[in-house]
Amino acid sequence: MKEGLPLERLQKYIARCGLASRRRAEEMIKEGKVAVNGRVVTEMGVTVDPAKDKVVVGGKRLTPKKSPTYLLLYKPAGVVTTCDDPRRRKTVMDYIPRDERLFPVGRLDYQTEGLVLMTDDGELANKLTHPRYRMPKTYLVETAGLLSGEKAAILRKGVRLEDGVTAPAKLEIEYYSKEASRFSLTITEGRNHQVRRMCDALGLPVTYLCRTKMGFLDLKGLVPGSYRRLSAGEARRLRS
Repeated sequence: MKEGLPLERLQKYIARCGLASRRRAEEMIKEGKVAVNGRVVTEMGVTVDPAKDKVVVGGKRLTPKKSPTYLLLYKPAGVVTTCDDPRRRKTVMDYIPRDERLFPVGRLDYQTEGLVLMTDDGELANKLTHPRYRMPKTYLVETAGLLSGEKAAILRKGVRLEDGVTAPAKLEIEYYSKEASRFSLTITEGRNHQVRRMCDALGLPVTYLCRTKMGFLDLKGLVPGSYRRLSAGEARRLRS
């Protein structure tokens, strides 16, 4: 590193090396999984010199990647959105090349299918999942019961949940009846099981859920279990 340039925070350096998002990197540091120049680091605030310091995680020395990788995966239902699972269930890693050291951006429920972005760009992953950036995510929802005009208005305005009222959402109805309803819902938050909880709160149990869009990215040309690489133009647009 050139003289005079600032040092880099350890968690940011780990993310830039493509091992994990910055948040996950902070967890790895607290768990004692990171060593700098042979010394295990467990506290936040440590900075490193990428040109001189040796950062090791899991016995492997980290080096920044020159060109990040971005894959768009159509996650099937019954798959965990993690890199590994102690219960030995299928994970998103079972659907991408094994030689790619990627991780999922955010989470998608086990029984929910749809779009998952896989990358080794920890900095971008941190931004896409940070509440400040309010990345819109669109879901195709099927529920049991009637989506009445009153319930539709509540979904659009905000649903009161145990952790607070949800932000306004965009709703487009495909059909509704006394027995079942089908609609798309676009939200800008990332609470756990948010769409299911919003519908449950209105007496509309979800029978099918699929994330169809994330920002400008969609599932066009993909089927459950398949993936594609983002084009250079898509990657630039995503980073911007």
